[in-house]
Amino acid sequence: MKIAIGNDHAGPDYKKAIIEFLEKQDHEVINYGTDSEASVDYPDFGHPVAIDVETKKVDFGIVICGSGNGIAMTVNKHQGVRAALCWTKEIAELARLHNDANVISIPARFTSIPQAVAMVETFLNTAFEGGRHQNRVNKIACQ
Repeated sequence: MKIAIGNDHAGPDYKKAIIEFLEKQDHEVINYGTDSEASVDYPDFGHPVAIDVETKKVDFGIVICGSGNGIAMTVNKHQGVRAALCWTKEIAELARLHNDANVISIPARFTSIPQAVAMVETFLNTAFEGGRHQNRVNKIACQ
């Protein structure tokens, strides 16, 4: 799988752990995130991830900021991007299973690194259920 990841200053350690996990699973990772804890603007790191998902350059995206909200709002502005703010494995699973989310947004200030890695693993290993959920997903985008 090919995965784009982006983060602001709240998530460099999270990104590093997630990339290590993904590379051990033989996934290709495109890193748009900062490696510094110096203050930066999350849209600068979210938009490149969203563009890669939107253009199907990657299979999935991962975005990280302090609350997970700002960067999720940013990437969800792109057509075809369905970012889900997740703080448990169960929410990550439902985001894929029922909503066909293609980006997971992680709140670095409210989850631990092991939780974040576990959520990413669950997210990537859960298939969209389709069926009754497909009609709902089809109604998400504004066109």
